[in-house]
Amino acid sequence: MNVDAAVAAVAAIAGLCTGVFAMLAFRWSEREQAKPTRTSLHTDAVLPPGVDTVLSVLRSSAVVLDEADAVVKASSAAYALGLVRGGKLAVEPMLQMARDTRRDGEIRQVELDLPRRGTGRGGDALAVSARVAPLGSRLVLLLVEDLTEARRIEAVRRDFVANVSHELKTPVGALSLLSEAVMDASDDPEAVERFAGRMQNEATRLTNLVQELIDLSRVQNDDPLEDAEPVRVDELVAEAIDRCRQQAGSKQITMAAAGTADLHVWGNRGQLAAALGNLVENAVNYSPARTRVGIAGRRVPAHGGGGTSQAFGTGALIEIAVTDQGIGISEKDRDRVFERFYRVDPARSRATGGTGLGLAIVKHVAASHGGEVTVWSAEGQGSTFTLRLPEAGAVRDRARTGSGSSAEGLDDEDRPYETFNDPLPAHPAPEVLP
Repeated sequence: MNVDAAVAAVAAIAGLCTGVFAMLAFRWSEREQAKPTRTSLHTDAVLPPGVDTVLSVLRSSAVVLDEADAVVKASSAAYALGLVRGGKLAVEPMLQMARDTRRDGEIRQVELDLPRRGTGRGGDALAVSARVAPLGSRLVLLLVEDLTEARRIEAVRRDFVANVSHELKTPVGALSLLSEAVMDASDDPEAVERFAGRMQNEATRLTNLVQELIDLSRVQNDDPLEDAEPVRVDELVAEAIDRCRQQAGSKQITMAAAGTADLHVWGNRGQLAAALGNLVENAVNYSPARTRVGIAGRRVPAHGGGGTSQAFGTGALIEIAVTDQGIGISEKDRDRVFERFYRVDPARSRATGGTGLGLAIVKHVAASHGGEVTVWSAEGQGSTFTLRLPEAGAVRDRARTGSGSSAEGLDDEDRPYETFNDPLPAHPAPEVLP
């Protein structure tokens, strides 16, 4: 009996100890779960109320750092710019700013040039503006704004203003000097006539420059095409030839056109006429005397399969190529000829009255019409500028319904440019002009 009582007492004590240990283990587990872990410190829960919502709508890249310089919160744009890597702020100057702000609570701002992610070249630098401010008692907020595009636009604007100022200064200065010369030569009719003729040339150059600046400003905007309509290519070509007939006649340059019948493009007639006129005028101005300028057209399939666009008609493209036998363009200049005010031969441009804006206008007109302009050239052999524009789909469909075939009886993809009666001098021709 005493043995049974002893066993029962031992069992009771053991059960009590087990209960106590279980309760202590449960309390210890709760306490450990309540402790902040490294992961929980780096979640949105540590941010002050509402901060996460504000950061999500900011256009700037946002990074929140804790007292250990670990990243608590970072926007996707911050990762895209390469600011955050491996949970750490990867830009040392910004990290030092954050530490200084955490120490004294002062707001700091600086502009930096950062290498693009994956490159170390200076030309690929990102221009950013970084602003650091304290966020509560433990956190620091870093806001970074990408200024690269703004810097590029400002540089383009600055260069444009400088170029315009220079181009306007030249004829205006010449007019001023010539007017003084006319006054001094008032008793010499021949000198007055000579100076008056030069004044007229400078005034014409100034008028052309102002008009081309107006044309460039009109075609550079991103607004939809105004007064768009189907435009006959042969009419555009005839207008361009008529525009340059006097200059070509004075140099005995023959202008010929082929393959432009029954071709239609969709767009603004005035802009298209100006673009093609600029190409033909350049060809005449940069060609030697007694040579030929050819204008050829054809229909080709659009790149990438030729889908149909409601804005620009069918998927087919109309190519208009202007070929000359001029001085040609060197390889280093070929990529820059469409820049504003860029001249391959500045001295020759002065002699011909060129402003350096003609090809820039062509480029913008082509882009605004959903097309492009390309150039093939070889020094001493001539150049071919090719303007590709979307075809006016409705007109093409009506023409096919009425005739049932293309103008020359050939498939659009196989029909080459028509040739002139007198072939141009042999030289490596571009792909579009076999």
